[in-house]
Amino acid sequence: MTTRSASARYEGLGKDGKGRISTQSGVLSDSKYGFGTRFEGEPGTNPEELIAAAHAGCFTMALAFALAAAGHSAGNLETDAKVTLDKDGDGFKITKSALTLKGHVEGIDQAEFERIAAEAKAGCPVSKVLNAEITLETTFG
Repeated sequence: MTTRSASARYEGLGKDGKGRISTQSGVLSDSKYGFGTRFEGEPGTNPEELIAAAHAGCFTMALAFALAAAGHSAGNLETDAKVTLDKDGDGFKITKSALTLKGHVEGIDQAEFERIAAEAKAGCPVSKVLNAEITLETTFG
C-alpha cells in the first residue's frame, strides 16, 4: 500500500510562533503556516486549506475513476471544497467539508451523474477519514 508523509515544525509558541510545513513530494517545502495564516488571512497555508485541497483532489479522482468504470470516457470535473473550522469548547473542530462539483460527462444523464458522484463522495478515502459533515452540491451540464 501507499504511505505518504509530511512534516511540520513550529518555532515559538502560541500566536507568536511561526511554523513551516513540507511534503514528501516537495510540492510544499518549508511553506509558512501559523496563527496569522490560519485566522488572519496572512500569506501561507493552514491545516484546513490542506484538508480542503486533499478532499477536493481525492473526491474528484474517485469520481473520475467511478465514471470510467461505468463506461464513460470523456468529460470534465471541477470540485471546490470548503472546510469549516468551528470553536469547540476551549479548542476548535473541523465540522464540515462542503464539496461543490461542476461536471460535464458525455453520454450520462444528470440522475446517474449525481448517483455516481454521491457514491464517490462516500467512498473517497479522505471522506472516510473526516469526522465532519460532508455535503455535495452538483452542477451538471
